[in-house]
Amino acid sequence: MSAYLLRRIWQMIPTLAGVILLVFFLFNVFGGDPAAILAGKIASKEKIEAIRDQLGLNAPIWVQLWIFVKQVFTFDFGNSWSTNEAVSAIILQKAPVSLTVMLQVWLLDAIIAVTLAVAVAYKRGSLTDRAVMGICTAAMSISLLLYVVVGQWLLGYKLEIFPVLGWSDDLWTNVSTYAPLPILLLLFVSVAPSLRLYRSFVVEETSHDYARTARAKGASEHRVMFVHVLRNAAVPIVTNLAMALPGLFVGSFVVEMVFSIPGLGKEIVTAVLRSDFPVIKAITVYLAILTMVVNLLVDLLYKWLDPRVELK
Repeated sequence: MSAYLLRRIWQMIPTLAGVILLVFFLFNVFGGDPAAILAGKIASKEKIEAIRDQLGLNAPIWVQLWIFVKQVFTFDFGNSWSTNEAVSAIILQKAPVSLTVMLQVWLLDAIIAVTLAVAVAYKRGSLTDRAVMGICTAAMSISLLLYVVVGQWLLGYKLEIFPVLGWSDDLWTNVSTYAPLPILLLLFVSVAPSLRLYRSFVVEETSHDYARTARAKGASEHRVMFVHVLRNAAVPIVTNLAMALPGLFVGSFVVEMVFSIPGLGKEIVTAVLRSDFPVIKAITVYLAILTMVVNLLVDLLYKWLDPRVELK
């Protein structure tokens, strides 16, 4: 296990190096002149040159790259160009806000989709199975924006069950008052594809030899599904759930803008509109690192889920 862990960490180094090089050249070479962006449309050459000196853009390219590498490993990307706030402080402040909504969506989606997938697979081929799959197909065909418009109008304006938008500094107020409506609308979008995918995983396992052997030995269908089938189907299900973790921040873009939630997704959109390169570069690199770490943890989790898996 330790040898495998060290080898995987060693393999992450060139991947991280590739991400750093890609982000650096995209923004520093192909992304336009940051000094001209900061100076504005009407600016003298002297002002642009002064900004270039201040940002270190007149230094050799390898010096700029080394500075960027140090920024990644020291978690110090300087200050935001638009707010002059430390980029690290922005990430630490905004990330928990996004997780307040998106982590609940991720957990509830996993619980609901897995539970329904096993229940539907238990009744595979029946009218219930076909009806649920039909509902999932219809739900997947509807855009999130339509859910948001209808949800805000019906649950916010008409029935006044939830506030339409807003956020506060109190965690419990956010969880109980402001977060439920975006969470509910996101679940309408996320549960349907997850349910269809997980059902296919479970149904595929029900036809394997070990399931037929368990039935031949007298095991009930309930035991076969929850003890044997679900444990084996858990490997691809966990893979899908883990791959969705880094995407929590990406999926928060629309929701946070519409519901005025001051999270990381809204910050990224604002940074893009303002050409705030330090914020964009920092979040891009750290999302890539988070993805690599999650991949490693999932591979280690396979061994616990299925002892037959060999880590090589």
